[in-house]
Amino acid sequence: MSALIILFGGFACLFLGYVTYGSWLSKQWGVDNSKPTPAHTLQDGVDYVPAKAPVLLGHHFSSIAGAGPINGPIQAAFFGWLPCLLWIIIGGIFFGAVHDYGALFASIRHKGASIGQIISENIGVRAKRLFIVFSYLTLLLVIAAFASIVAGTFNGFNAAGQIIEANGSTATISILFIAAAVVFGFCVYRKNLPLSVCTVVGILVLVGCIAAGLAFPIYIPGKTWMWILGVYILVASVTPVWILLQPRDYLSSFLLYAMMIAAVVGIIGAAPTVTMPAFIGFEVNGQYLFPVLFVTIACGAISGFHSLVSSGTTAKQLSCEKDAKLIGYGSMLVECALAIVSLITICYIFGQKGADAFKIPPTAVFASGIAQMLGSVGFDSPEAQKTAYGLLILSVSAFCLTSLDTATRLARYMFQEFWLNPGETPETVTGIRKTLCNKYVATIITVFLGLAFGMGGWAKVWPLFGASNQLLAGLALLAVAAWLKNAARNHKMMIFPMIFMLLVTLTSLFLSFKAKVGIIMAGQGDMTTAWMQAGLAAVLFILALFLVREAMPVLRSKKA
Repeated sequence: MSALIILFGGFACLFLGYVTYGSWLSKQWGVDNSKPTPAHTLQDGVDYVPAKAPVLLGHHFSSIAGAGPINGPIQAAFFGWLPCLLWIIIGGIFFGAVHDYGALFASIRHKGASIGQIISENIGVRAKRLFIVFSYLTLLLVIAAFASIVAGTFNGFNAAGQIIEANGSTATISILFIAAAVVFGFCVYRKNLPLSVCTVVGILVLVGCIAAGLAFPIYIPGKTWMWILGVYILVASVTPVWILLQPRDYLSSFLLYAMMIAAVVGIIGAAPTVTMPAFIGFEVNGQYLFPVLFVTIACGAISGFHSLVSSGTTAKQLSCEKDAKLIGYGSMLVECALAIVSLITICYIFGQKGADAFKIPPTAVFASGIAQMLGSVGFDSPEAQKTAYGLLILSVSAFCLTSLDTATRLARYMFQEFWLNPGETPETVTGIRKTLCNKYVATIITVFLGLAFGMGGWAKVWPLFGASNQLLAGLALLAVAAWLKNAARNHKMMIFPMIFMLLVTLTSLFLSFKAKVGIIMAGQGDMTTAWMQAGLAAVLFILALFLVREAMPVLRSKKA
């Protein structure tokens, strides 16, 4: 099987899905470009700020991407490349893109409110508070993990105290890039300079930042970077979105676009033959295709985190309803395209190393695979290979940083909404709730808890993140389905994806709980971690059942 067939066949399916199914959803849901969006009706210059479609696409895509569409397909390919490809394409078109688009559209019809608020209005306040607690804890885990990952890619020294040149360069580039983004935002939103001109200049400045970073690396220990990142996300999550979040994410997206273009060029040039078996088995080394495949490949097919971005920052910046299809549905399919590229890279490395390819960290598989394939189109010198590999790692790091401060802002929104009753706003509450709803107080608490978790034991519960993330996707589909039903719109396209994702999650959580109970009963291994993971799995399982029970009366009602 030629990798080119996988590449272009997959891309064609995704494009066809966008043109046909995406357009059908818009008609079914009643997308109306004449309706003003919350970015205009509630514009406050901080969170609610209308953004041009290309800028918001860059923010949304950068925020949802992270390392997920790279890691997932590479880790799940031990089942064979065909199940991964089918889940990426089918899951992306009929599950993930529907989930992201639905969450975004539901949010803009609820004044830019989060999924939690949508649940409150369409299912109940109890369900809302439980959902927010779960989502907030999930976001704290994201903050902890991504802060640790970014600090690791910035860490200037290895365990032996020797400098890591690539990490030092990545740190310098990232700092310069943030400064450039602030200037870009000021030029576009305060000086009203043309976006096209600023984009060209911004890309040239980005290239300059890369050159400067390679020439002048910064060497700071990883722990120090954790504190620096804490200060950064504290500031970034409360500043107006136009000054940093919008321009930084927009410019960051060009890094990913360039990375994907380079990958496609490399794959076309190398035209590798896929020697990895198409299907290895339903059970491989004690891992079962259901539910493992559907939990492991999350961001490349469907991810609950996306619903928080769609209904958090993106909905507050959407300038007109017609942009929702491009940004909500389209961004997910571009992420699926990246997942297909990632799948091809593990197939390529598998052709060289066999099963040992799965022992290599996913980001290294991705970067080395693309760099080697680029060697077939002229980038074959040792220096060119080193540069290509470093820039690919930089791209992954940039998106982790983007997801980090977006997750912090989303967690702040969640924390504030938890204390609000129906019809209340942070400005109208009084007493202690007034303090807790203050965005600075909410942010400080969030950053403190996230960093404490990051420097402590986040890795002990990270194995359950995949299941919790997919549970979030199932619950978001449940929330949007309930709203569509109450609004007398077609909600049936949500039902099967919702049921499937809940079954995936509940099965995964049950198997995790069973495994950890086995460890506890045997009295072997890390008892603290086993108890923590077993308890969390049980809590998530019960939460899912409770929210489904709360939503059933709405979904069973006789409304159209």
